[in-house]
Amino acid sequence: MATISALPTPATAPAPIPLRQILPWATFGVVLAVVLLYFVGAEQGITSLVSGETVHEFVHDGRHLLGFPCH
Repeated sequence: MATISALPTPATAPAPIPLRQILPWATFGVVLAVVLLYFVGAEQGITSLVSGETVHEFVHDGRHLLGFPCH
């Protein structure tokens, strides 16, 4: 009978992703997060980009959840 021994195979490290490929997606994510934070936290009053109370009412509960005062 032949015996087969299981030899450990060396683990291969994943290939690094170049910064040139990550930077556009990271920039997009940061810009999207800042825009979302603006609409949740500051979209009312003098800094309002959208007239009316539609955006305020849409993000009202999220505003309280994140600790932003609104009334």
